[in-house]
Amino acid sequence: MKSPVIAASGTFGFGLEYANYLDLNTVGAISVKGLSLKPRRGNDGRRICETPSGMLNCIGLENPGVESFINDILPQLSTYDVPIMANISGSDIEEYGKMAALLDIEGIDFLEVNISCPNVKNGCLAFGVDPVSAAQVTRIVKKNTHKPVIVKLTPNVTDIVSVAVAVEAAGADGISLINTLLGMAIDVDTWQPFMGNRFGGLSGPAVKPVAVRMVYQAAQAVHIPVIGMGGIMSGRDAAEFMLAGASAVSVGTATLCSPTAIVDITKELEQYGQGKGLVNIGEIVGQCK
Repeated sequence: MKSPVIAASGTFGFGLEYANYLDLNTVGAISVKGLSLKPRRGNDGRRICETPSGMLNCIGLENPGVESFINDILPQLSTYDVPIMANISGSDIEEYGKMAALLDIEGIDFLEVNISCPNVKNGCLAFGVDPVSAAQVTRIVKKNTHKPVIVKLTPNVTDIVSVAVAVEAAGADGISLINTLLGMAIDVDTWQPFMGNRFGGLSGPAVKPVAVRMVYQAAQAVHIPVIGMGGIMSGRDAAEFMLAGASAVSVGTATLCSPTAIVDITKELEQYGQGKGLVNIGEIVGQCK
């Protein structure tokens, strides 16, 4: 990676959509839009809702499916000199394994495993809320790929540390956190939910204190790299996550405010490091004890 700043999954499309706004070759890595085994049309109704200092989304993992990504999109992405992280989601353990095997190909540098998805064989509870289920997903993905496996943790748990430790023990090469917090907004004029799916994932600056806390706790508990995310809007925000223990950061909602946010934040982070007299910004990782 040329920088520790990654384009977060779900907010950067497949990267190609932003090629006219910034030089993709300068991005640390691109975590592509979440992929499923089969194409998904996503949720009906309103999918985006602005909230104070953030936004709710219930896109519903709309995507063309992993095979279309491999055949139609990856060849175009491969023309750029930027690491590609394939973000995968499954409705059961077996789907995660199948997707990992399909993406164990040239052009994919990492797998980011979204365990915030509902497990249809276990009451539709998210895989990531249970350390045992999270570890099971991690093991089957590791079994079916030679790529580094980054497990993306959900914040909708009572104990983030137990899940982080479980996926590390199951073989994860790194963890990323946080995914969105579950939220809701109601239209007081119509008395109905704003979102077509009623609930949505909250992101943006509103979640940053929660994200920093969870990154700090997870980084203290594991020995694998941590990617921090959640409301990063500036280089100083990125530095805060790195001080908490993140080796790299992902930028998401900020990109929806400004399509050049990733390169802007990267420059600001570099300037921050220079202002502190650092040779490498990595020197600050985990310095908040």
